[in-house]
Amino acid sequence: MICEILSIGTELLMGQVANTDAQYISRRLSALGISVYHHTVVGDNVLRVKDALETALLRSDIVITTGGLGPTEDDLTKETVAEYLSLPLILHEESLLRIKNRIRGFGGVLTENNLKQAYIPESACVMPNECGTAPGCIIEKDGKTVAILPGPPREMQDMFEKQLFPYLEKKSGETLVSRYLHIFGVGESMIETKLKDLFHLGTPTLALYCSTCETTARLSVMVKDAKDANAILDPVEAEIRARMGTALYAEGINETMPRTVLKMLKARGKRVSFAESCTGGMLASSLVDISGASDVFDMSFVTYSNEAKSKILGVDPGILKSFGAVSPECARAMAIGAREKSVADYALSITGIAGPDGGTDEKPVGLVYIGIADREGGWAHKFIFKGSREQVRISSVKHALNLLRLTILNTDGR
Repeated sequence: MICEILSIGTELLMGQVANTDAQYISRRLSALGISVYHHTVVGDNVLRVKDALETALLRSDIVITTGGLGPTEDDLTKETVAEYLSLPLILHEESLLRIKNRIRGFGGVLTENNLKQAYIPESACVMPNECGTAPGCIIEKDGKTVAILPGPPREMQDMFEKQLFPYLEKKSGETLVSRYLHIFGVGESMIETKLKDLFHLGTPTLALYCSTCETTARLSVMVKDAKDANAILDPVEAEIRARMGTALYAEGINETMPRTVLKMLKARGKRVSFAESCTGGMLASSLVDISGASDVFDMSFVTYSNEAKSKILGVDPGILKSFGAVSPECARAMAIGAREKSVADYALSITGIAGPDGGTDEKPVGLVYIGIADREGGWAHKFIFKGSREQVRISSVKHALNLLRLTILNTDGR
């Protein structure tokens, strides 16, 4: 089946709001084996919405709309869809009662325009809104399906997962099972070279998706029963793991380098501390963003100035004078100092030139030293990152965590 996502809202066209609804729906539809060929965004205008709907229904089996279900005059999705499909709007008493109870529940006053949200196209299957006032609905007509969802992401996602997804799952009859293998520090072209023959298997399919410093390899297979997927995916995943070695750090759609490192530390009963300069706390934040960080995270030091590096971390002023703050000597001393001042098993340090200013011929923008210390001592590693200030800092954080990951793996092998 082919689906088109029709996102309605002038605020989307003006860039005031990011269209995260379409991204979310597309990702979930892929799990059902439903192909999305087009994303369409249209403003709050009846003629343009009607024109976009007509085009979408001509080339798709399913059209999912988001937005335009509010109580104001420019919220016109249901009205326009009903008019196009020649369906009258009828008052849905259950929806009206839900709207009244919800508004009264938070101390609001029901106004006349709230009532329009309770009108639904005739013969539509109503999807109650458990997070807001505007119900959605599903309309089947002339072999086509139109599903109408609210625009606010929280409302849309709840309605999609609880009501629309099960409906589409029955309609599809097949399931797309995917595995996401995360590979760090190897460029897309090199990964493709190493895995070249696996892209031509037919089943399963293999695709690569790139982000800062890492690539995700997605293995996918379409099956009628999800349990049948393992026999197809297992041998190909094993081959990818063998070829990529330790560069492949995790499997799972929501896995990240911080999550992986946190799990590794927790499984071994180890703790970590950080000392940061150019990243200004981003390294600590990447771990603290995850629930359970308190099990493995001890403390962090943001020592931006040379004085702070000496006073707080105990970096020898002679190192700073002779080699500078952006040096392997300083990174090593920072890591050792952070470990000694904490009860951590490991300590990471980052010092560098994030830019866009401050670089020299000897120490260009993007030069970063990452230090790591454990019970065996301390070491520093040199990196030169490209991109904006933000990209340099993000790359620094990811490489620091990857360095910790590899150190833990090496410690396991001792």
